[in-house]
Amino acid sequence: MENSKMLKAQSLIKGINELPTIPEIATRVINLLDNPDVELEELADMILTDQVMASRVVKIVNSPLFKPMHEIKSIKRALIYLGFRHIREIALTCSIIKAFEGKSGAFDIKNFWEHSFGVGIVAKIIAQRVRYPEVEKAYIVGIVHDIGEVFLSYYLKDDFQKIVDMLEGTPDSFVDAEESLLGTTHCEVGLCLAKKWNFPAEYCDVILNHHSPVEATHDSTLVAIINLADLFCSVRQLDYGGREWVSFNLAEEPSWGILKEYAPSFVNLDVERFCYELDDRVLEVHDLVNSLFEGMMK
Repeated sequence: MENSKMLKAQSLIKGINELPTIPEIATRVINLLDNPDVELEELADMILTDQVMASRVVKIVNSPLFKPMHEIKSIKRALIYLGFRHIREIALTCSIIKAFEGKSGAFDIKNFWEHSFGVGIVAKIIAQRVRYPEVEKAYIVGIVHDIGEVFLSYYLKDDFQKIVDMLEGTPDSFVDAEESLLGTTHCEVGLCLAKKWNFPAEYCDVILNHHSPVEATHDSTLVAIINLADLFCSVRQLDYGGREWVSFNLAEEPSWGILKEYAPSFVNLDVERFCYELDDRVLEVHDLVNSLFEGMMK
């Protein structure tokens, strides 16, 4: 069954003549960061060749996510403030937004990015709580975990609309409805896209297994973090709209067991208090997405 879902996803991707691509500037920025002798000036100049990316980098740096003491107005200052470690993640984030920009899908793209950034931010918080060493990685894979969903919404718009309609007013999941109607899910489709974009193996692992963390092959802790962040966002006004009432039992979630084993102190998490903390971040996510898409979304 798993193999047939993957084959179906591959055939869907092959059937699209003009697949979204990661802008060349992002690839160049990411490759440049692999050079240990890269100069700040060189990196700033390269980012400035794409004014949309440059603007979004500055907006993300000024968001509550990074909390600068004073407003940062230039790319050079942004790079100094962030350090090179974060630039790869932000360049990739801006590029994925750009890759799907200007298309209309079955669901509101703004809701999609609010969910994606929400998962990224919550994943970062959970990663900090369990002392996962690569907090930035948790943030970025949280943002990209559902790229298969946005692909289906754009390129299989009519079929995906049927799925959205099927789910309305039910607690059923997207993956079950997708498998039933399409013979594959956004997880397999997302993996095919991620491979075309040369994403790292850990990113691919999360994209494929974020609904089934026990099947993770590279980093089960990272996949569990994203799975849990996804669940929290689905019940705290950072879902795809209209499904906030869906609930889950934390103790029964496989990701909870994985994280307790990784960080035994996590068992003491006050879930109700944690959810209230997340509610305080919801407005931040809405504001961030609004600023990133200012003037570009109707």
